[in-house]
Amino acid sequence: MTLAVLGALVGLALVDSTSFGTLVLPLMMLLSPRVRTRNVVVHLLTLGLFYVGVGVLLLLGAEAALAVVGPLLDTRAARIAQLGLGVGLVVLSFVLDPKAVAGRRARRGLPPAAPSRWRSRALGADARLPVVVGVALAAGAVEVASMLPYLGAVGLIVASDTGLGTRLAVLGGYVLVMLLPALVLLVVRVAGGQRLEPRLARVEAWLARRTSGAGAWVVGIIGVLLGLDALSALRAA
Repeated sequence: MTLAVLGALVGLALVDSTSFGTLVLPLMMLLSPRVRTRNVVVHLLTLGLFYVGVGVLLLLGAEAALAVVGPLLDTRAARIAQLGLGVGLVVLSFVLDPKAVAGRRARRGLPPAAPSRWRSRALGADARLPVVVGVALAAGAVEVASMLPYLGAVGLIVASDTGLGTRLAVLGGYVLVMLLPALVLLVVRVAGGQRLEPRLARVEAWLARRTSGAGAWVVGIIGVLLGLDALSALRAA
């Protein structure tokens, strides 16, 4: 595995480190007046093990899955289904867009959606460990399909001319880099105490503004790519 590939993996991991599960949720936990270090560590550990597990499955089954599923996906019926899925994802992206959600609530005479109690119950200092684990797994399950950098990184690792042991080690290092910014924030928060809360609040607000519609954009982009690929295959057939 070349230094260029390792550098690309580090860059992709740092992009993944800013996702909702790896950074935004830990920041919400760190903004609690009473920070429960155990809960933050359990959240990050659960999320890290989840992504390692997904990566291992992809590494072990990528070649076998492509050999079996590849011919099936290259049929006309499969391409038409792919085109329909792409169109459906594009439509769904408009449904999920925060501005569209706010518009629908306004037309119904409903007030803007207010933060619910789930934050204190799932992310507060008194959150129970099973709830913390469940939130981490839910965040991973929701994000894994749309985390294109992670899927691209697994593809780079699969394509590398290395043994399975090296691939697994690189995958573990990738996930560690994903979690590193949140771990650094945890150390700084514990060391700095309440003095850092205003700064962390500004960071959380900035991330919330930047990521509020990111999910809808990712869904739409994936839909466009799927649709264009299907149209290209259908025209060539």
